[in-house]
Amino acid sequence: MERTEKKYLNAEGEDEMEVLGYRPCWWKLVLVGTGSVCSGGLLLLFLYWMPEWSVKWMCKEVSLKEASVLLLRTTDEFRTWFRVRVHSMEAPGYEPLGSPWPSDSKEAANSPTTPVIQHSECEKGLLPRTLEVEGIQVRYFIHQNMKYLWSPRALAFRRLSALEEGVPCSVIHSRHSNGLGQPKKDFRKLFYGENQIDVKVPSIPQLLVKEVLNPFYIFQVFSVILWSFDDYYLYASAIVFMSMVSICTSLYTVRKQYVLLHDMVAAHNVVRVRVYRSNNVTEEIFSTDLVPGDVVVIPTNGLMMPCDAVLISGTCVVNESLLTGESVPVLKTNLPNPARCTSGAMQEEVYSPENHKRHTLFCGTAVIQTRFYSGEPVKAVVVRTGFYTSKGQLVCSILYPKPTNFKLYRDAYRFLLCLVGVAGIGMMYSIISSALKGEEAHRIIVEALDIITITVPPALPAAMTAGIVYAQHRLKRKGIYSISPQRINVCGQLNLVCFDKTGTLTEDGLDTWGFLRAQDGRFLSLERDVTTQSLTRSRFIAAMATCHSLTNIEGKISGDPLDCKMFEATGWVLEEPTTEETALHDQIMPTVVHPPRQTTSATPSCGDADMELQELMNSYEIGIISQFPFSSALQRMSVVTRTLGQRRLTAYMKGAPETVASLCKKETVPENFSDVLEKYTRQGLRVIALAHRKLEAKLTWHKVQSVNRVVIEGNMEFLGLIMLQNKLKPRSVPILNELRRACIRTVMVTGDNMLTAVSVARECGMIPPHGKVIVTEASPPREGQAATINWQYADEPSSWRTRVGIDTKDLRINVEDDGLKDRPQPPEACYHFAMSGKSFAVITEHFPDLLPKLLLCGTVYARMAPDQKTQLVEAFQKVDYYVGMCGDGANDCGALKRAHAGISLSKLEASVASPFTSRTPDISCVPDLIREGRAALVTSFCVFKFMALYSIIQYLSVLLLYSVLSNLGDVQYLFIDLAIIMSIAFTMSVNSSWKELVPQRPPSSLMSVPMLLSVSMQIFLSLAFQVTAFLLVKEQPWYETWTPSSNACNRSRGDELTNTSISVLNGTEVDEHNISNYENTTLFFVSCCQYLAVAFVFSKGKPFQQPVYRNYLFMGCILVLYGFIILIMMYPIDTIDDFFQLVCVPSDWRNKMLLLILANVAVCILVENFLCDCSFQWLRILYTGGHDEHPVPSIYPQLDSEPASCWRRLWGKGGRSPKAKYKRLAQELLVDPDWPPKPKTSTKARGLPAESGGPRRQGRGPGDTATQL
Repeated sequence: MERTEKKYLNAEGEDEMEVLGYRPCWWKLVLVGTGSVCSGGLLLLFLYWMPEWSVKWMCKEVSLKEASVLLLRTTDEFRTWFRVRVHSMEAPGYEPLGSPWPSDSKEAANSPTTPVIQHSECEKGLLPRTLEVEGIQVRYFIHQNMKYLWSPRALAFRRLSALEEGVPCSVIHSRHSNGLGQPKKDFRKLFYGENQIDVKVPSIPQLLVKEVLNPFYIFQVFSVILWSFDDYYLYASAIVFMSMVSICTSLYTVRKQYVLLHDMVAAHNVVRVRVYRSNNVTEEIFSTDLVPGDVVVIPTNGLMMPCDAVLISGTCVVNESLLTGESVPVLKTNLPNPARCTSGAMQEEVYSPENHKRHTLFCGTAVIQTRFYSGEPVKAVVVRTGFYTSKGQLVCSILYPKPTNFKLYRDAYRFLLCLVGVAGIGMMYSIISSALKGEEAHRIIVEALDIITITVPPALPAAMTAGIVYAQHRLKRKGIYSISPQRINVCGQLNLVCFDKTGTLTEDGLDTWGFLRAQDGRFLSLERDVTTQSLTRSRFIAAMATCHSLTNIEGKISGDPLDCKMFEATGWVLEEPTTEETALHDQIMPTVVHPPRQTTSATPSCGDADMELQELMNSYEIGIISQFPFSSALQRMSVVTRTLGQRRLTAYMKGAPETVASLCKKETVPENFSDVLEKYTRQGLRVIALAHRKLEAKLTWHKVQSVNRVVIEGNMEFLGLIMLQNKLKPRSVPILNELRRACIRTVMVTGDNMLTAVSVARECGMIPPHGKVIVTEASPPREGQAATINWQYADEPSSWRTRVGIDTKDLRINVEDDGLKDRPQPPEACYHFAMSGKSFAVITEHFPDLLPKLLLCGTVYARMAPDQKTQLVEAFQKVDYYVGMCGDGANDCGALKRAHAGISLSKLEASVASPFTSRTPDISCVPDLIREGRAALVTSFCVFKFMALYSIIQYLSVLLLYSVLSNLGDVQYLFIDLAIIMSIAFTMSVNSSWKELVPQRPPSSLMSVPMLLSVSMQIFLSLAFQVTAFLLVKEQPWYETWTPSSNACNRSRGDELTNTSISVLNGTEVDEHNISNYENTTLFFVSCCQYLAVAFVFSKGKPFQQPVYRNYLFMGCILVLYGFIILIMMYPIDTIDDFFQLVCVPSDWRNKMLLLILANVAVCILVENFLCDCSFQWLRILYTGGHDEHPVPSIYPQLDSEPASCWRRLWGKGGRSPKAKYKRLAQELLVDPDWPPKPKTSTKARGLPAESGGPRRQGRGPGDTATQL
């Protein structure tokens, strides 16, 4: 077999996959076909479940160039396999964005050998059958709605891309702004297909086949066939009926979800649009016919965008709630054309939808308003279509969610394998025992196989899913919706939650607090009122009134809340030109702002003409002629304006104070800028800086429409600072306190200023009053110097102790353990790292070994870009945190999807990208979700343990009965599996969550010592009591091998004959299988009560669920079933006994069975509650001598608290190292004398990668300086 070099798709991307090429091999196909026939199709079924084996067993590995079948394997931790088939189509070229290759001659084009394009689009009549071009074979495959084309040059498959990758902005204007001719359009449609996000709803037969081929249903089919051979027709029929109900329910649920998604997407899939063709003629087409490169006309009355397109002329106001979750209108401006820039040679800028999103109209967003000039319509170039659009990628993330990596599901399969092993032991015992007793061969085989159906419960998946379904309904009642119910269990393990600040912890709205103007390089005194007459014509007020992206929609000013608040503070008026005005003028009609009109009393001698002249002289209007919208990456926005009566243009800029100051002339920035900024940000105020600049005369009205913002945003003059107050939401502090008491770590991730974020973190309690803040400032390498981290401690927080309304007691604990005295002394107070997005980027790249240490105690992450939020969540996950993310959906979508549990507070369509969505606009949903997650997780463990014990108990009963050549009866199986197991398994899951969050977390693994100890002890007890009952019944003086004439109860002969006749009339089944006997009756009663006993002891209450007695359905089932079983045991009724195939036993044995049952229940409860649940506490007391103190929570308050046993194992003498990476790291830092870093020190990155050792810390020399924050 030819071995080829590994190839990768989407290399170094989020969805990177390894790809292997294969081609069918005839001799392997023959072998597999023979094996399938011999196995009755089981081999094919196995290969269906294992796609990688099916390809390897039927194909030979070849190079990708020759492959007809591909194996794809993700490179993430899941290593998921996919099997795809390579297709080919005949097309006149390889490059989708190129032109069709021309024919050599007209004769060739008109000859009978003209190539015919074989493509699905041709069948639909969407493409012509022939093109006057040469045809070549283009190989491709489709995976998760993405098409990958074969590149003959790179000898690899590449994902089909359009204008969103590698296309300079100037090329979009020069080559793609005139529209496409019909040949080019037809050629591109061959590759890109219809512009449609087609969510195909599978047919019922397709879903049925897929569902039935599930391994558990196949196992049930096997079980039903086996039971039919054993004449258990009633039981087999009941299981078939239950399976059909389960399949129908599953089909209905799955198909309903597909239909809902299809309807949501299809609502705006097909619209009519007008496009330009190459001869500058417009044509109206359906949106499904759009291809990348088409030029679309955006109508004045708006449009629901059917594709991703970049504006090349005009402006639009867009509602992007689908993508961002915010219904605030967003202004979209045309893409600047670098070719028209007057600043000389500049670096060519490559277009990217993410970097140029202020110029991009995304699919699914609603264009509310457009503005065009001098009759030229608003035009946009299509850059992506179909599933490649932003909306298409959002739909793909729903259709193909990332698998949930959770220990419970991995351990469940391992546990099932253990049960299969147990079944194997039972099969060997059954075969040997039956063979020694002379059983027939077919009976031995049937009984041996029956052991497997008993040991592996087919209803296990449905029973474990019940808890999640109930939790989902409870969350829905609380206004929390989920598109990924399996993640509810994961929520029970969350130990870190990241919060966005604005709109999540704090209110959306802002209140103007005050402002500081700068003049001649110094700050003036603090001012509160911006509407005073003396400030009306100042540059500062002009910047506040013009530097925004507000628009007037239906008479109401709409836009970003910050822009609205600043503009409202000025009291100015905003006027926009009407559609008619913009269409009549050659020049761009600007948005105009002006102060409120002042009523001036004219003198009597003034005529009308003089009054008009006086009004014109007194008028003060500013027109906004160009805008550079706010960018999260740049942290600023700017506008170009013209004041009425002035010739030169003026630029105004606002943004983050540090960013604005860096773009201003140094002499205009006050020397005490940093101190003043720190003063106000420490008070939790949001600070915005303003600047302005008179533009050069060469930058005219028209030229600024296409100039790059870099030309404008430089050499500015600093104007001053605006302070706005952002109040905490009322529920933020109580909820954060609740999470802190539960030892769930909280982290702030925001795009706001560092010190503002630290201030809010202190105010809301994320940073406790006694906590020290270490500001981490990292600078990248420059001028031959290595990357450096400067450690600076914030001021002492003593002033905060009286301001924060939370518990301020000192959390440090004195440790008297002799084993801890030799350790280095811990720091006097807990510490918290705070860093900016720039520092985070430098540390990630140049200090990868130091990053985990900073994550361990990092609490505030400020000035974080959206992609950096995602990277931070990933970094926390790499050190084994279970991460939750709560945000408003505005720029947190990536982090919300990447976190274990992402919670969006948005009510809009963007919430479909987040696993959870809350309709409550505050963070109170977080503890609710964690509580329900814990309850669902505990329920899943309880149900799994119960189902495992159910299998083992029945397994033990059957093995004991096999020893006397007996078995359980058909009705007995039915009663146990339906009346007991199903009712208990599904009512056990109804129990709701406990009202409080506790520091302890539920276990996350079935293979943990407490879980295994609990299951093992209950198995041992079940075995002990069943064997005891089995042996005791044989020791009774009345015992004999039961026959229909046996009379252990000393009944009258008439009763005996009646009983015998009824048994005989019921058929010969009792005689053939030896069901009715004393051993069977005894084990039936004892085992039935054991099922109920383990169900009761496994049903946990506090601290994760309500007390078990509050689960009324469950308790009702327990009591009713116990009552019924004890009733028919103590007071036998002939009709019921005959129905269940039971025999009558003397009253003294019934009393003994009752005592055995009560003793079994009592011992089960005692062992579970006083041995298994408290095992670690007993071990810890014996091990540590009863000391409960642990230094870790006081030094590292960010760490979550585990049960005492876990801390004992973590910090105790000779204990095992913890499994979680962040706990091992905490253990290392506890004995590190150089951690935390000392104030006013720096850490430099290693100069050479080959050097060994970690980053070295340098103390500052006399010549070094640092800014103390």
